[in-house]
Amino acid sequence: MTEFSIIAVFFVGLLGGVHCLGMCGSIVGILTGQLPKDGARWPFHLAYNSGRIASYTVAGMLVGAIGQAGMLFRDAVPVQHLLFALSSLMLIALGLYLAGLWSMVRRIEQLGSVLWQRIQPLTRFVFPITSPLRALLLGMLWGWLPCGLVYSVLVTALASGHPQSGALIMLAFGLGTLPNLLVIGLFWERCRRWVQSPRVRLLAGLIVMAFGVYGLVKVGYVFAVYGWTGSCHVDA
Repeated sequence: MTEFSIIAVFFVGLLGGVHCLGMCGSIVGILTGQLPKDGARWPFHLAYNSGRIASYTVAGMLVGAIGQAGMLFRDAVPVQHLLFALSSLMLIALGLYLAGLWSMVRRIEQLGSVLWQRIQPLTRFVFPITSPLRALLLGMLWGWLPCGLVYSVLVTALASGHPQSGALIMLAFGLGTLPNLLVIGLFWERCRRWVQSPRVRLLAGLIVMAFGVYGLVKVGYVFAVYGWTGSCHVDA
């Protein structure tokens, strides 16, 4: 894993504000509606997002461990190269979704519905949100909400082939989403129109697609130089 991977997933999270508004906007709206009217709200939103990012990091560690197991077969098949190619294709699909050109990412979200059906009932134990601790617990639970944006980046964490690398990738992604979710929480009505602007969606989608195209070019270069049996790892 290189610094580019960290930077790329951070910007994917940052540019995914369009998706965040659709997936988590209603959740943040519910959280905001329950907060005290006469007190500071930012500790609750910060706690909620900290819990959410913690769940992303754990998921990254788990899939990184799975990727590490898959790397045991890299002498027979360039598993890591194929996973990086898949993660790049996922970024392109995500960019098309953010730009409003393709809805495939929505279908990918259905893959996590089985796990979410088991986790979602637990959220009722943390309501009402009367303290930052409850907001933290809510965020840790909602971090497992089926999300195509998260799943796209998890493929990159899987391709990293190491639990620590996978965790760092998802942590960077989570930190990238933090500004969006904080702004949505604190200025819900003001930011809605701006994030849903077709021009903003198109620009965000094109930038995310550029990361995916770069990854594919990188993988193609490795295959062209080293072939299927090459031992060089993709630095992406």
